[in-house]
Amino acid sequence: MNNSDKGKGKEDAPGQNKEFTIYVNATPETWTGKEISFSEVTKLAFENPPYGEYTEYQVVYSEARGSKEGTLAEGQTIKIKEGTEFDVSATDRS
Repeated sequence: MNNSDKGKGKEDAPGQNKEFTIYVNATPETWTGKEISFSEVTKLAFENPPYGEYTEYQVVYSEARGSKEGTLAEGQTIKIKEGTEFDVSATDRS
């Protein structure tokens, strides 16, 4: 390890800050990093998200790294790759 490598953390490792094009509700978005969370995806999906006592979000993904498709729940993160797709919907369970 040379002096320029001292003090660098995991986030500075090669590939940690790579940009990916992902699709959220069919809209291309640029995302930096290898993971994205449920809340980050919903923020990308809705510029002004609908909120209410009974508002729930459903996030379905495909073409992800590892587990290729499934549902992302609140509090979860998923590893992404170029072209990962998310379908985000908001419902009112009233």
